[in-house]
Amino acid sequence: MGDAVLDNFEEIVYTKPSDIIINQIKNLIITGQLKPGEKLPSERKLSEKLSVSRSAVRDAIKKLEFYGILKTHPQSGTVVAGIGPTALQGLISEILDIDGSDFKSLVETRVILEINSARLAAERRTEDNILKISSALDKYHSKLITGQQTVEEDLMFHLEIAEATHNSVLKSLMMVIIPDIISNFIKYDVCGADEKIKRFHEHSAILNYIQNKEPEKAGLAMKKHLKDIKEFSIKNHLTKT
Repeated sequence: MGDAVLDNFEEIVYTKPSDIIINQIKNLIITGQLKPGEKLPSERKLSEKLSVSRSAVRDAIKKLEFYGILKTHPQSGTVVAGIGPTALQGLISEILDIDGSDFKSLVETRVILEINSARLAAERRTEDNILKISSALDKYHSKLITGQQTVEEDLMFHLEIAEATHNSVLKSLMMVIIPDIISNFIKYDVCGADEKIKRFHEHSAILNYIQNKEPEKAGLAMKKHLKDIKEFSIKNHLTKT
């Protein structure tokens, strides 16, 4: 009886001091209290203020530099970098803790992004965009008819649609979640042969609406296209919880 009660307890995860520092810096940037070009206090002052070791401060700064959020100049110290697409991608990765995200959350985020991506693409696409989306669809079809894995070609089709929105932030957001979606597609073996054929026809419909500049229909077609994977992610989430 005592051992059974153990199932009701949750593991306590220790948060590293560097992660807490990252969260504080991140929140200051998000709220505008730290602006691009603004200098951070020295490692010594930060360690004293936060009551942590200088090595913890150093680790946090190095990680944020890796993401492009901070930049250290030999003479002038560490400053907040301009929040462009690369920095934003790293910032969002930290906020969401993508490594720990569940499949349901990833798919839910993808659905929100993709429906609006299809709408914007239909409004803003160029002829070059249409050629690239069509090329991605052709590559998907080639893999489909030869019985090969189509996950990457599938997602490249969607990434080309994001490109057609001419919104670099939207594309960056897609690139943040794409690697995790690829790994989860493979892990859960989401698409069988019949499902891949169905997805190809749905892709064709989405492309048609984007080409014809029909944003509402493009959005609805994308919503329909992602319906099955959304339902699968919810079912999988409920099974695991």
